[in-house]
Amino acid sequence: MKVITFGEILLRLAPQGHKKLFQNDIFETSFCGAEANVAVSLANYGIDSCFVTKVPDNEVGQATINSLRYFGVDTTKVIKGGERLGLYYLEKGASQRPSKVLYDRASSAIANSIAKDFDWDQIFDDVEWFHFSGINPALSESMSNISLEACKAAKDKGITISCDLNYRSKLWTKDQAKETMSGLMNYVDVCIGNEEDADNVFGIRANNTDVLSGSVDHKSYEEVAKKISNQFGCKYVAITLRTSLSASSNKWAGMLYSSNEDKYALSKEYMIDIVDRVGSGDSFAAGIIYSLLNKATAQDAVEFAVAASCLKHTQEGDFNRVSVNDVKALVDGDSSGRVKR
Repeated sequence: MKVITFGEILLRLAPQGHKKLFQNDIFETSFCGAEANVAVSLANYGIDSCFVTKVPDNEVGQATINSLRYFGVDTTKVIKGGERLGLYYLEKGASQRPSKVLYDRASSAIANSIAKDFDWDQIFDDVEWFHFSGINPALSESMSNISLEACKAAKDKGITISCDLNYRSKLWTKDQAKETMSGLMNYVDVCIGNEEDADNVFGIRANNTDVLSGSVDHKSYEEVAKKISNQFGCKYVAITLRTSLSASSNKWAGMLYSSNEDKYALSKEYMIDIVDRVGSGDSFAAGIIYSLLNKATAQDAVEFAVAASCLKHTQEGDFNRVSVNDVKALVDGDSSGRVKR
């Protein structure tokens, strides 16, 4: 089973601990990006995972490749060129102070890439699954067109396509997202999003839900998932359900709708004391992909994905560094946090 993920990889700069940006002169650095995060999780689960992107042909670009190789991600399809790698600054929140993200990714190598950089017929040789996110078309018009070309090529080869909506208000408007993503979604078999994405991108709103006040009605997302599936023909719709009590404490669950069975699967809910929440949605997406590749039932798939992303919240950095056995232990009820020895 081979999975291709396609998107931007960035350099993350974050103050140590929960300090505010520039509170001192030290930044911790790591590499990240929605689709790169998914590729790392899948490689950790033993999946043949290949990441496609474009990075500058210098020491920084090579460092991004090395960071992925460490986890066993196939980087042979990475293109080198362009002027710079995108950056983002993260200030991790605590209690009532929210986390903040500042982007410095304009004119990055991938944003300025062109169609001929990517030979999709060759990239998709012997591939079973293709994953991208709504961040890609938000980067530039060129990336929007390239994402569409990739989807068409994957569909022609009978490859399963998944998309995490990943709406980012700092990259484009809701109207722009709706226009572009509506076209791309016609190729998508598995749609993934958080509790706000369907509303932000397609105007499909869950009833009895106000994420800012911490009110999330899990049942109402069944209708949201079904509307997405009916509108775009998706076989599955997966949604994370985060109840934000504070920046430090969240309730975490998820649901998965199967259109073929017309059935909804809702996971158990976890109470999480957060170490680092960035990348948690990507770890959920990877859990869904891994489970569906292995023919799991909808219930088993969403339980695995939610448990995997629960564990991601406990780790520094965007990458989820857990194994299948780690996730299954939590699914099976080992949530005490007792020392393993």
